[in-house]
Amino acid sequence: MRVLVYKGPGQKAVEDRPVPKITEPTDAIIKIVKTTICGTDLHILKGDVPTVTPGRILGHEGVGVIQEVGAAVATFRPGDRVIVSCISSCGKCEYCRKGMYSHCTTGGWILGNTIDGTQAEYVRIPYADTSLYHVPTGVDEDSLVMLSDILPTGFECGVLNGKVQPGSTIAIVGAGPVGLAALLTAQFYSPAESIMIDLDDNRLEVSTRFGATATINNKDGKATEKLMRITGGRGVDTAIEAVGVPASFLLCQDIVAPGGVIANIGVHGMKADLHLERLWDRNIAITTRLVDTVTTPMLLKTVQSRKVDPKRLITHRFKRDMILDAYETFGHAAKTNALKVIIED
Repeated sequence: MRVLVYKGPGQKAVEDRPVPKITEPTDAIIKIVKTTICGTDLHILKGDVPTVTPGRILGHEGVGVIQEVGAAVATFRPGDRVIVSCISSCGKCEYCRKGMYSHCTTGGWILGNTIDGTQAEYVRIPYADTSLYHVPTGVDEDSLVMLSDILPTGFECGVLNGKVQPGSTIAIVGAGPVGLAALLTAQFYSPAESIMIDLDDNRLEVSTRFGATATINNKDGKATEKLMRITGGRGVDTAIEAVGVPASFLLCQDIVAPGGVIANIGVHGMKADLHLERLWDRNIAITTRLVDTVTTPMLLKTVQSRKVDPKRLITHRFKRDMILDAYETFGHAAKTNALKVIIED
């Protein structure tokens, strides 16, 4: 089968690999029908994620068809169409019992990280019963790819950790796909103000269509000043960091109001300063999280009922044999206006 392989920082290649086989009775082999590229994949290619070693097949999102299941798999059968969760959960360890599937002692975020991932024709999924979801009849599968990772990530790490509430004021730093996913799902809680901050006018225009009440372009470095004018000098109740660079985390510290929450989503590959000399007395909470996907069943229902439409995040489509072009497009989003790309048969 043809796969996309990480070769080391700044290097990737399409290679031929054997089709994976069942190795544990809880495994399933999935034929990938649709997958995508995550911002985390770009962080991996920069060398920001040292657990990913050269030779790894990337990717942790997708929709596919079950080809084979291990003897212990009870919920799925060959031929079932499924959503692949970015998080593999044993369902039994101490962390899984707490709902912290991302820290499963034998699973967690392993796809495209410590085991081969979904940017391939076939993938082996450990713990199939607790790491796959049936595709509902009549639901667009493009939308369901967004349920593998980006929608629960924006919701859990940004909205839930950020304690967004009715009437609150929120700012999302980073109008990329995960920031927009946070914006879409924040609207479940009816915040009074949803301010999007980015450097790209196209993404800010998209943010307005997705429900942002105000947008700020920070090319001039004056985002804090502009936001304070919008909020009457108070700042925001929730500042969501959705980029993963030191400057965006610093900006969140500058704009959060007393009693507020800084919710980090971004993947950070270098140290970021925390200015406790300014924040120690301001009743600030700072949260970090790797998505647990505990909200995926609920989010799937909202997609089925058309309360949220994650398909709006998709801007480009590529055939599987054009995956290097897909990376080129996604990696140069400022030029291509790419948000999420679909890679399909």
